[in-house]
Amino acid sequence: MMNIIKPKFWDKKKGILSSIFLPLAAIYFLILFFKKKISNPKNCNIPIICVGNIYIGGTGKTPISIYLSKELTKLKKNPVIVRKYYKNHLDEYDLIKTNFQNLIISKDRLSGIYEAKKKKFKTVILDDGFQDYSIKKKINVICFNQPQLAGNELIIPAGPMRETLKSLKDAQIVIINGNKNISFEDKILNINNQLNIFYSRYELINFQEFEEKKILAIAGIGNPNNFFSLLLGKKLKVEKKIVFPDHYKPNRSEIQDLINLAKKENLQIVTTEKDFLRFKDYGFKEIKYLKIKLEFEKKNEFIKKIMKIYD
Repeated sequence: MMNIIKPKFWDKKKGILSSIFLPLAAIYFLILFFKKKISNPKNCNIPIICVGNIYIGGTGKTPISIYLSKELTKLKKNPVIVRKYYKNHLDEYDLIKTNFQNLIISKDRLSGIYEAKKKKFKTVILDDGFQDYSIKKKINVICFNQPQLAGNELIIPAGPMRETLKSLKDAQIVIINGNKNISFEDKILNINNQLNIFYSRYELINFQEFEEKKILAIAGIGNPNNFFSLLLGKKLKVEKKIVFPDHYKPNRSEIQDLINLAKKENLQIVTTEKDFLRFKDYGFKEIKYLKIKLEFEKKNEFIKKIMKIYD
């Protein structure tokens, strides 16, 4: 999978560039349509919770998967997170292993599920995989970020959508990270009136240590502006912003150049935890990361809906 920075026109309702790419989007849609049509989902005889998205990235799937894994562990459901292996997703695997111990990475998701059964896990949390039609899931949880939601609602490359909003017919739960959006709720409930919609948010844990500092903020995630907004929301003094493509690992000299710039202008480098895990092998002590905690509105109701898969 390629490292890309999402084009701005993906989140605009109308635009010339998106129109140019519509023929390619139509081809992609047809491929996906026929792939889904000929699929024969396999029942793996283990509860499978798929935490996925239809917006191409940066929707918070992995934090939700970690959160859910911890909650199900408390309830004695012995969960494991299963991820398909991509060599440029090592940062996300590190993020999971830093926060939750049970992780299986495999060449394909079915193999990972079989390994989970062999190791006597009771629940599989499929972190990404809504578009893997070879697996029958017990429940599909689809994640959105409120600032982006469905962008311009067009299929890639005309827009940021891996599938159209109509694919939510196959989902049971939608999680929106951010503020309540009634018009979007109405739109997706019109597609599937059985959807259960929940809201989450990121609480910043250690922002106080940066309150008196001028900041050079670095983000190499799906939606970097969401990270910058978290900083600005706490009135932190963000002097410079550096954006890398999602999953991109800068080389040592690139990081050293940023450290030199920060020293010259008396700035503190602050990044995301995922980015920090990508940079930590270089051993630079000048880079700090923002610690976040995922919080849920109506948490008990959300967990109750998830627990119905065991009935």
